[in-house]
Amino acid sequence: MNIDTDTLLFSKRDLRRLIIPLIIEQTLSITIGMADSMMVSNVGEAAISGINLVDSINNLLIGIFSALATGGTVIVSQYLGRRERDHANQAAKQLLLAVTCISLVIMAITIIGNSSILGLVYANIDAEVMKNAETYFILSALSYPFLAIYNSGAALFRSQGNSQVSMYTALVVNVVNVGFNALFIYGFEWGVAGAGIATLIARATAAVVVMVLLRNEQNPIFVRQLYKIRPHFQTIRRILNIGIPTGLENGIFQIGKILVATQVAGFGTAAIAANAVASSMAGFQCIPGNGISLAIITVVGQCVGADRYDEARYYVKKLFTYSYSILVGLNLIMFAAYPLILGLYNLQPETESVAWTLSVAHGIGACTIWALSFSLPNVLRAAGDVRFTMIVSVASMWIFRIMLCMVFSYFTDFGIYGVWAAMFADWICRSTCFVWRYRSNRWQGKKAIE
Repeated sequence: MNIDTDTLLFSKRDLRRLIIPLIIEQTLSITIGMADSMMVSNVGEAAISGINLVDSINNLLIGIFSALATGGTVIVSQYLGRRERDHANQAAKQLLLAVTCISLVIMAITIIGNSSILGLVYANIDAEVMKNAETYFILSALSYPFLAIYNSGAALFRSQGNSQVSMYTALVVNVVNVGFNALFIYGFEWGVAGAGIATLIARATAAVVVMVLLRNEQNPIFVRQLYKIRPHFQTIRRILNIGIPTGLENGIFQIGKILVATQVAGFGTAAIAANAVASSMAGFQCIPGNGISLAIITVVGQCVGADRYDEARYYVKKLFTYSYSILVGLNLIMFAAYPLILGLYNLQPETESVAWTLSVAHGIGACTIWALSFSLPNVLRAAGDVRFTMIVSVASMWIFRIMLCMVFSYFTDFGIYGVWAAMFADWICRSTCFVWRYRSNRWQGKKAIE
């Protein structure tokens, strides 16, 4: 593969300016959930468990917003690759219109069905855990429109190669969240409610900031006069052609995780707490991969829009080299720091031991097959090859993560360890299928725009 490095769409400096802020942003974003768990841990393990159970449902809904943002990012990136700025701006407006309407509907459904939804999903949990979950769930629902708008606005900045905006916004969000957590949890002693209100205020702040910044006409993509935006159904259809399969994939994936969480809930409060802490640690272990995965959509999307498939493959190799190098380095540091990190959660010795084992196992997986399972499909999505990723992800989730988890839960004594073993089996299946698809070159020629 001969690439003229003098005509590349993204220089090494461009990649650094895109990737480094994304990694920092991912770090800051994850600390919101960790700050809630750590700061509310003084209230007790039932509070940690309640937040974790609600976050399993929240992730399902957040996946829908992220899928729509991904659809918008792919469309906008491909238009920018073609140098069609007007069409890119139109797609940006339609993305914001769509996510606002959808998130308001989801918010209303969640608020009305709060207790019923939790009772349906988690029927066998302690009353104290359920009470905390109900409180956190309704406060989370109020933040959905703000979260959807922020995700879409941040995605629009990333699609034009500007990830510094979302990084600085994430920094503001974390400062606001931690500050109000301290006030509401420690000052007012509101417990889980304090954590939920702090997160609501932080997400609202993020949405306002990103929308103000999108008004700048000096940006390649800008949005003004929101009250004049009207539906443009052809553009919305193109966004949904990417967003719906991705949303179904994310949604079913998160439903699977919720079903798995119901298995975890049956193992007792200690297992729920250990799973919650290990899951928070797992988020940190994959931060570099998550940041580079977002960069992949922008870079590959613009290359595909410009019909530069050889250049897209060149960037894939380079970005995966970056990803694996940073993942290994980060996880080695975390392995050494685990005793200190776990001590911050004030867990019982048995719970801490389980969390440590799960975290180490996940770290090893993050350094080996995680990127192939979750970053490589973004290459296919950026090219418009979304149905394949959906089919593989859904099938692998149900066959391995859910069915195998049930086998381990009902027919073995593996307990929480069996749940995570089933997850690793899912990763192996996903990575095998995505590597085959990428190497086959069947993802080429599936542009999302005409």
